[in-house]
Amino acid sequence: MYPLYDVLHLIGQIVFGAYFIRAGINHFRQEKSLTAYASAMKVPQPKTAVLVSGVLLILGGLGIVFTVYFHLALFLVLLFLVPATFMIHPYWKHTDPQTRMSNEINFYKNIALIGAILFMFY
Repeated sequence: MYPLYDVLHLIGQIVFGAYFIRAGINHFRQEKSLTAYASAMKVPQPKTAVLVSGVLLILGGLGIVFTVYFHLALFLVLLFLVPATFMIHPYWKHTDPQTRMSNEINFYKNIALIGAILFMFY
């Protein structure tokens, strides 16, 4: 309807998808430290979880950016976000104020991302 809306939509789509692509690449670049953290958070098979979640994020992000299998791409990102939010960022379990605050920020950021993805399914 309005060309500006199309431009804003495209920019938002690229930024949103690129966020997940970057996060997925980071899973491979920081595999050792992410695996150690996942292990500390009692994630089953932490190395496999880090690598598989990296693939989910990259494929999901690419699907969002290029609008390829868009709903599947959104689902792949959700498949990562839902368990990661509750397993990796359980801020309520931490007593150290700085760790608790960092995890609380990431927990609610992920909740917001989940909400955005659910909205995009519409």
